[in-house]
Amino acid sequence: MIMNQPPEALPGVTLVGGGPGAWDLITVRGMRALQNADVILADHLGPSTELEKLCDLSGKMLIDAAKLPYGRQMAQEKINELMVEHARQGSNVVRLKGGDPYVFGRGFEEVQACQEAGIPCTVVPGVTSAISVPGAVGVPVTQRGVVHSFTVISGHVPPGHPQSLNNWEALAQTGGTLVVIMGVKNSRSIANALLVGGRSGDTPAAVIQEGTTSEERTFRCTLSTLADVIEHESIKPPAVYVIGEVADL
Repeated sequence: MIMNQPPEALPGVTLVGGGPGAWDLITVRGMRALQNADVILADHLGPSTELEKLCDLSGKMLIDAAKLPYGRQMAQEKINELMVEHARQGSNVVRLKGGDPYVFGRGFEEVQACQEAGIPCTVVPGVTSAISVPGAVGVPVTQRGVVHSFTVISGHVPPGHPQSLNNWEALAQTGGTLVVIMGVKNSRSIANALLVGGRSGDTPAAVIQEGTTSEERTFRCTLSTLADVIEHESIKPPAVYVIGEVADL
């Protein structure tokens, strides 16, 4: 079952949202879970490279469970297997994920794996990069009198792909802010789909790479120039881009 008691009081697995990148943007509850962990399975996002600032790593087993975009990846099945295996051995396991576990983080799949194995599982929400990264560079996803909605979109599958679940024409016509994560590789096809769907090419846009970290880079552009900027500036994941009037504030 999914538990909601403080993570330090529980055996089993704790899914922790590590936040958008900077080590000190994790929640207090997430930090305490790390401090009480015996085993940490860490993604490459969030505070995974600065864990020593959050907890004493001596005596803890640290497992690299990174899924690098278009690169080295640990299979989700293997991650599930390791969580269950170490929890069954009596370890307090933390699965450290970037952002929030339930925002395109496959967190619920990991909860299900624990449930099927009879392992108690706690979820500690995190600060999602979809909102915090734009906010950190002065781009609010909402603003009174400017926009009444925002949509967070996964861009890992391009428009027109058989596995795409997005209605790009509808997204183009919402009038709200569009925030795209995991969309660097497909930025040109995404921008084109929005333009074909009726979104103006002059719509302001902003691209933020490595948000909230020392490697952060930000570029302002428009929907029609978005893909060119990403290509010209050699933007690499992780990056977030925002499309809408708020990007011009």
